[in-house]
Amino acid sequence: KMTSKKVVELFYDVVSPYSWLGFEVICRYRNVWNIDLKLRPAYLGGVMQGSGNKPPGVIPNKFMYMGKDLTRLSEYCEVPMQFPSDPFEVMFKKGSLSAMRFVTAVQAKEKSGDRQVEQISRELWRRIWSQDEDITEPASIAQAAVKAGIPEGAVKELLELSKSKEIKDKLKLSTQEALDYGAFGFPLLVCHVDGKPEIFFGSDRFELMAHCIGEKWLGPKPDKSTAKL
Repeated sequence: KMTSKKVVELFYDVVSPYSWLGFEVICRYRNVWNIDLKLRPAYLGGVMQGSGNKPPGVIPNKFMYMGKDLTRLSEYCEVPMQFPSDPFEVMFKKGSLSAMRFVTAVQAKEKSGDRQVEQISRELWRRIWSQDEDITEPASIAQAAVKAGIPEGAVKELLELSKSKEIKDKLKLSTQEALDYGAFGFPLLVCHVDGKPEIFFGSDRFELMAHCIGEKWLGPKPDKSTAKL
């Protein structure tokens, strides 16, 4: 008999390249494992501040390692990742607040499931971590939204909505929930097992997560036919 689906929440921010890897892998497993995946867009800046964490970029050795690490992971996970020309500028100066508010607005408007949220998140990641493009200007966010299949008329409305108190509060709440779970960075995967949350940080804990939820880890591409980006 089918046991009821385990809820898995993914807290992420499109400024985080490791979040992109974790996102693609868990999306591929959505129909392989018996899980109900909930996408939880949140704000990494708020989590770093709230947890007192320091980004890897401020420690030169960590930053150098991260470059090599992401190159290897991009190949291993088949996620088309390129380092932006100025990753420091992208990650720490410009940030992702307006982009994540937009994703939150898309989620607030989406009637059922997270299809559009998934697509807009992927397009925003692609812009920064594949094409070295901006995600802070409204025009940049609009381009990503149209690519994600959101009608142009709706994009203007969503950009307006993303500036509203309702959406700002929703993103704050999601960020606070991540902190309440014990987040200090993203991606954060929360598996609800027998009524209690099991927390996994990073894009390299899937094997352990599978063990915890009674599933099998089949590598980053469980179904070769659907894994191509």
